[in-house]
Amino acid sequence: MRRSDDHREPPQVYGSNQIELAWTVIPVLIVVMLFLATARVIAQVQDADRSPDSIDVTAIGHQFWWEFRYPGLGVVTANELHIPVSDSVSPTPTFLKLLSADTDHSFWVPRLAGKTDLIPNRVNQMWIDPHHTGLYLGQCAQYCGTQHALMLLRVYVDSRSDFDAWVRSQSRSAVAVALTNADAAKGREIFEATSCINCHTVRGTVADGRFGPDLTHLMSREEIAAGAATNTPANLKLWIEDPDAIKPGSLMPAMRLTEQDLNSLTAYMETLR
Repeated sequence: MRRSDDHREPPQVYGSNQIELAWTVIPVLIVVMLFLATARVIAQVQDADRSPDSIDVTAIGHQFWWEFRYPGLGVVTANELHIPVSDSVSPTPTFLKLLSADTDHSFWVPRLAGKTDLIPNRVNQMWIDPHHTGLYLGQCAQYCGTQHALMLLRVYVDSRSDFDAWVRSQSRSAVAVALTNADAAKGREIFEATSCINCHTVRGTVADGRFGPDLTHLMSREEIAAGAATNTPANLKLWIEDPDAIKPGSLMPAMRLTEQDLNSLTAYMETLR
């Protein structure tokens, strides 16, 4: 206990070189280790090994749907991406080139990879390496207009044999089954005589539009309108008759067809497998 007549100051401690050195060096080492680990992961992501069996896909974002082109396979489809499963021992990742046809979009399939933006006049790239077959759901993750929330996408990870079979079926031109059905044959005439061919492609016909999805194998898809509705004859008819009834703000115009012509056109669409 200090005496009342003791006016001396207690010992003054002005610093500790050991403590200051510790709280400076240790955080610096932690930051350096995190930096090196991050740089290593980034390098691995940016320079993924490309197997001879890897697939290249060009993904193009449109308002408000997805276009998928397989340059080496001659396949074009929409909204539903098919890729082969990868082997963890001998990986065969799928490489995506990301483009935008209009405004900013973002490719996001949470269970497969992080978000990567699609920006006009710029080429972005990413790769995915799924090790399990199945259906993986995703969507545009960048606000791109009124129907951004319904710009959905589905990724089907198939076994290699199933993927090869899908490629063979998608590589074919539209089979002329419409000629065996009078109603569908009439629908094909309507399709080729209206503005449908300005926007859509059906391989094997005069339709070669690029503004809308390729319809050559429309009925092989589970959904229409980029996931806004299941692909049933009733929904397909409604989509042709009044797109806003399914997807308000859609850029597809209502065709204003008579009931008979609408039924015939729907019958033709149903043959596109």
